[in-house]
Amino acid sequence: MALINKIEKGFKDRDSIHKPTECSYFIVYNKKGEKFLQLDTYGSADRAIPGKVSQSIQFSPEAIAQLKELLSKEF
Repeated sequence: MALINKIEKGFKDRDSIHKPTECSYFIVYNKKGEKFLQLDTYGSADRAIPGKVSQSIQFSPEAIAQLKELLSKEF
């Protein structure tokens, strides 16, 4: 699991598109009542335990603001 507080632009030598997977989102709150976005992805159907959460990523309010700006600019 990872908590993202800051998003920076990176650079890759090669681009590749990954295989599709299922994703769920959740709104979670910390003890102060701050709202976080959580994305859970699930492994492929041929995994040992299909449907098990593969990755869980949380975005802080600051990272959400950056993500909104990035999406507005790039898409």
